[in-house]
Amino acid sequence: MVDKDRIEGAAKQAKGAIKEAAGKVTGSTSTEIEGKADKAEGKAQSAAGKVKDAARDTVSR
Repeated sequence: MVDKDRIEGAAKQAKGAIKEAAGKVTGSTSTEIEGKADKAEGKAQSAAGKVKDAARDTVSR
């Protein structure tokens, strides 16, 4: 079973990528920075989910 943090993290990364691209296209530096921040937050959340998954797999063995 995949941890919900991994799913939510992936969604934040996608949202961030879209926001970053929109910022580049429109020339909005603030939107681009927000997108990069969302991507970083999503990567961290996804990594936390992977750790939880690994711990759960280790405990269940």
